[in-house]
Amino acid sequence: MESEDSTDIVTEEMLWERIPETSGLDRANTYYELSARIYARGQYDEALALAETARDIYTELEPGSAADGLAQAYSAIGYNLNQLKRMGEAANAMSKAVDLLRESKSPIAIELACTLGEWWFGSKEFRKTIECMRDCVQEHLVDGNDSGAANDLHLIGCAHRELGEHAEALAAFNEARALFKSLKEVINVARCDQKIAHCYIELNDGESALAAAQKSLDVFVTAHDHRRETYSLLELGKAQVLCGRPEEGLETLLRVQDIATDAEWKDFEFIVEIEKKIAGVLRVLNREVEADEIERRIKAVTEVIED
Repeated sequence: MESEDSTDIVTEEMLWERIPETSGLDRANTYYELSARIYARGQYDEALALAETARDIYTELEPGSAADGLAQAYSAIGYNLNQLKRMGEAANAMSKAVDLLRESKSPIAIELACTLGEWWFGSKEFRKTIECMRDCVQEHLVDGNDSGAANDLHLIGCAHRELGEHAEALAAFNEARALFKSLKEVINVARCDQKIAHCYIELNDGESALAAAQKSLDVFVTAHDHRRETYSLLELGKAQVLCGRPEEGLETLLRVQDIATDAEWKDFEFIVEIEKKIAGVLRVLNREVEADEIERRIKAVTEVIED
């Protein structure tokens, strides 16, 4: 007699052999299980095809009888498309999974909805990101998950910022900051401060930008988080210029330039952004020749990036 804790081990080969012998829900579940195993091996094209087959079978079943399975199939399709860098299609598939899971009051709906929001953001669908994450904020707050709500609000702020809606972004970042602060998540508070500084700069509030940038910089320097320190320095330099302190701003921006160009991996988009800011400050200081030289020099890099 077998021990009570023994289990039958179903191999992938057994699953393939099972397909001709099954129909309906069992057949769909078998295709889904095969998709999951092949996904784990990194064979995303094949796993995608199997997940799509499972979806088609679930769809043909009596409405409501396989809602959870259909949601799982759509989420599997989404994860495979994401791995294949087909972000827009991945988000559309995951959106269908989230809708089905919310209809059935599934507890995993919120987790997949947060993933969906990140995918909408990655596919530059910023308005859809905001709509998706607003629902997530409310669900997380109802569940008492302040950390989840704070991360949702941070992403909402980033989406508003990408849309050029800096007042709305500022409000979202401030809400996220308050939650992160209540949780004593120091680095996340500083991440919000850095983005708050950026929003204030775009809104031409130099003094508020300066205060927020300095707060974020102090945290990242203390934490020896050099990558984030660099971005805070950039906002600090821009704030100094906005406050009518161009010499200080230029000195700060030159520090950022040194850090960015000394890095082993060159982020040329970031470097060009810094160079353009430096050229702008040089013009404020009536150092036109130097500004012209910078703009001439970065033209070749800009052409490559834009292409």
